[in-house]
Amino acid sequence: MSLDDMKRRVRQHIELSWNRGHLALAEQLQSKDFLYKSSFVGRPLGSAAYCEMVQNIREAMPDLEVVIEECVAEGNKVVTWSTLIGSIQKPALGYPPSDKILSISAMAFWTFNSLGEVQEICTMFDMESFRAQLGLSIQPFAEKALP
Repeated sequence: MSLDDMKRRVRQHIELSWNRGHLALAEQLQSKDFLYKSSFVGRPLGSAAYCEMVQNIREAMPDLEVVIEECVAEGNKVVTWSTLIGSIQKPALGYPPSDKILSISAMAFWTFNSLGEVQEICTMFDMESFRAQLGLSIQPFAEKALP
């Protein structure tokens, strides 16, 4: 699979899962041993649990749109920088509803297997900015790191 093919597959996966909610179609792009790891999920998720998480977030944020800002590929990996835009209309992942339109930056590292399937996605979200936009308390990193 070429680097451009992998980038197209990542864009297709994001469009199918996060932007349209066609999780069964997105799941077809994933390997049987697919894993999702994230800064806001406490443990790795398999394919079914990943789809359930996306569905729950989409139900809470029906206006959610993921915009890919940058997409880079090398070897069997693709890295995306994305912005998630939307409002929380129902409680989700412990966060309250809000009428604010939120903008959340995220980085994702996608790993492909030899069959061209998505084997792993590792994401990191800017949760401090997210919490600040919701008006929730935040603690500057320096205060967390210092004794």
